[in-house]
Amino acid sequence: MTSPYWSVLDDAVSRLAGEQVAIRRHLHRHPECSGEERETSKFVAAKLEAAGLQPRLLRDGLGVAADLTLGDPPQDPPRVALRADIDALPIRDEKTAEYRSCVPGVMHACGHDGHAAIVLSAAMAASAVRDAWTKTGGPGLRLRFLFQPAEEDSRGAQWLIEQGLLEGIAAILAVHMEPHFPAGHAGVRYGVLTAACDEVRISIAGQGGHAARPYQTRDPVFAAAQLITSLYAILPRRIDARSPAVLTIANLAAGRTHNAIPERAEISGTLRTIDPDSRQAILDRVVDVCAGVSTMTGTTVTPEFRHAIPSVVNDSRLSAALERASADVLGPDHVTRIDLPSLGGEDFAFYTQHIPGAMLRLGCTSPGATPHFLHSSRFDIDERCLPLGSRILLRAAALAATK
Repeated sequence: MTSPYWSVLDDAVSRLAGEQVAIRRHLHRHPECSGEERETSKFVAAKLEAAGLQPRLLRDGLGVAADLTLGDPPQDPPRVALRADIDALPIRDEKTAEYRSCVPGVMHACGHDGHAAIVLSAAMAASAVRDAWTKTGGPGLRLRFLFQPAEEDSRGAQWLIEQGLLEGIAAILAVHMEPHFPAGHAGVRYGVLTAACDEVRISIAGQGGHAARPYQTRDPVFAAAQLITSLYAILPRRIDARSPAVLTIANLAAGRTHNAIPERAEISGTLRTIDPDSRQAILDRVVDVCAGVSTMTGTTVTPEFRHAIPSVVNDSRLSAALERASADVLGPDHVTRIDLPSLGGEDFAFYTQHIPGAMLRLGCTSPGATPHFLHSSRFDIDERCLPLGSRILLRAAALAATK
């Protein structure tokens, strides 16, 4: 049986459903890439202020934070943070929907507009029922709503941590759109949710020359080709296949004309791993392959690694809170335990290195429809998932605050 205070809050979320869709569509039409989300931040702050909260724009106008107290919490109770990322991607929106992106070459292809609408509506609904929550016996609950910039380039979470936004926070929760699940379903993962992600960049210095006389050169393009094929060939033979890992070379830059061998080339990509030992073993093998190709081709091959983000490790107690909250909102049959971690990266991981945290995968595909996956130029969501996400996060926050 649903407690009266949850009925009050659920009704408030339902009343906001139309505005929530409008919020999401506004953000979808006006996307901003990582580190540029100033108009998005102003929009979110204005909505929070209109709802009776006192938002603060964060450093350089990037990101928003707002606190809210429900009920009568005991002295110094834990505060729970609900986080939404707000940045878009440099991808051309190829949808035909009337709310498609108005910004050439930029779109919300990872659902961050939906995440923002979910957390924003949760804040607006909670603010609207403060008196009714207390009158119906709702537990004391202290919340912080975080709207984070620059998730896609892995800077935003660290910016918020540097600004002290985790101070006094006992737990942090988030949802992420999941097109593999239909709207009305959710996935919960205990333990490692996402991969650690490293940037891999390999510079090759050779000696250029005429395309007719490669024997007079030290060809960096040939070296780059050897590197790619050697890395792809050797890693599966040197790493335990039971440990998930993927190295992908996604960029090769070399000369600018068809009839001259260039002086330099560069390849870059990502390494994604779950196990720290496998990660280090692969990095060591990359160094070995670079040395071998350097010797074979007479070029100078220099690998560089940047540890972009660690793994998101979901706290077990908070995963249980998300699972129970999802079952309450969606029904137990619509909640799946995710067996395997994703090899995608997520800078929510930086929060979980400081405080307990957990992230839920929220189904967002229209039932029966063919999904367009994350980072697709046609990515879209079934907006019926939005109020469900708000209700789940608020319930999970209340559970997380209960020791």
